[in-house]
Amino acid sequence: MERDVRGHYDGLAAEYDEHWVYDAEYVPWMSRRIAEALRIESTDRIADIGSGTGLFARELASQSGLNHPVLCVDPSEAMLRRLGTPPPPTLTPIVASAEDIAEGRVQLPYKELDAMWLKESVHHLTDQEGTLCGLAHRLAPGGRILVVMLPATIRYPLFEAALARFEELQPDPAVIEGHLRRAGLKTRLDHVEHELRIDRDRYLGMVRARYMSLLSTFSDSEIEEGIEEMRATHPEPVLTFPDRFAFIVGRRAEEDA
Repeated sequence: MERDVRGHYDGLAAEYDEHWVYDAEYVPWMSRRIAEALRIESTDRIADIGSGTGLFARELASQSGLNHPVLCVDPSEAMLRRLGTPPPPTLTPIVASAEDIAEGRVQLPYKELDAMWLKESVHHLTDQEGTLCGLAHRLAPGGRILVVMLPATIRYPLFEAALARFEELQPDPAVIEGHLRRAGLKTRLDHVEHELRIDRDRYLGMVRARYMSLLSTFSDSEIEEGIEEMRATHPEPVLTFPDRFAFIVGRRAEEDA
């Protein structure tokens, strides 16, 4: 079950966006939710930690009319190249991991950040509490950090072994909230939900392409066996299922030095 996370995303970069635009409403919906949770203002200095191809940063920047480019931070150069050459003026690529930012190994264009988010990447952190604490210290007074993550259990139409492994690997949102609280932030945990409808054969293709990093822990033969299980379990041509997320917001006090 050893995972090469950077290698996984390097290999997925060319087709990554296709896995998230099958539902035309999903990216705009999620971007609005992120902006609302973080209470984004046009003057904010913002970072998307683990941005990948910048799907959500691009949409949020477009929706929010920002004065400063969003920093798209990701350790995968292949993913960041999908921002464009050159990238749009609303986005600035930063090749770095969350740990690099937390520990100050990479200098950012902004001395402090007013807002940052990590969408479905916190489970990749080897030291979740230490890294989140380091990121919290990069916030300006009144700054906000948002962790968007799947809950401890999901209702995706995956094969049983994948669902079981997800529950084995996925951190509990309440634990992540505790990390942010111990970093000195005022926290809040909410849940949001979006119904997905997707052609079954397309979804099976996404599973074969290992669109979730979780699926990179399975061999090719295990994936194919899982797909056959999914065909039998879900004969319907269109899959409908809830995509539910935990939104954990941490806010630094205004009076912090």
